[in-house]
Amino acid sequence: MNVIVKNIPNTITCLNLLSGCFACLFAFTGDYDRVALCIGLSALFDFLDGMAARLLHAYSPLGKELDSLADLISFGLAPGLMVMYFMAHDSLFHGMSEEAQTWWALSALLIPVFSALRLAKFNIDTRQTTSFIGLPVPANALFWIGICQAGLLMEPRVCGYAIVVLVVIFSLLLVSEIPMFSLKFKSLKFKGNYLRYLILVAAVVFLILFGLSGLAATIGLYIVLSLLTARKH
Repeated sequence: MNVIVKNIPNTITCLNLLSGCFACLFAFTGDYDRVALCIGLSALFDFLDGMAARLLHAYSPLGKELDSLADLISFGLAPGLMVMYFMAHDSLFHGMSEEAQTWWALSALLIPVFSALRLAKFNIDTRQTTSFIGLPVPANALFWIGICQAGLLMEPRVCGYAIVVLVVIFSLLLVSEIPMFSLKFKSLKFKGNYLRYLILVAAVVFLILFGLSGLAATIGLYIVLSLLTARKH
């Protein structure tokens, strides 16, 4: 029985990984809605595995490594493939051949590369126990869901060069030294959680107003609030 209980968090983490694998498959077909759904499920499982580990006191080195590997697929590779497809098929590089545009689209693979660097850095950085240094990979994945959804609504098609610039900026944010507060609630008290509640309320408002594209605005607000908080301290 103890063995079963001990492996409940790892089982949930594997569901995170499985959802990320499905997100990668849907990304290859340009099915952005299903990619968003699978990444959303991965984010839910990523939250639940940590909660289960705390409630069951089932921490393990295996769980820590498995969590990072799952996050790399779900929040690194999956959004990277989604953005690559978006750049190749749903964005516009003015005056460029289709073949050349495909090569430019490969720049989206910086997302999984820098996500891997971010996760490896997180695992060995003792400063990141209650907050983050650099943009968390789930937040980065949610940002790209929002960007792709917003791009589909634009006429004429969104400029591919702008996407390349955003890929570079957010890749650097992943490995930056910018302090960012954690979005996970340790209690429901308003004190100490007011920024998290602000992000939560903003996310609901943005999603109502803009649909899934509101995720990009939500993560943008999260970055701005983190910068302001870091400057204040």
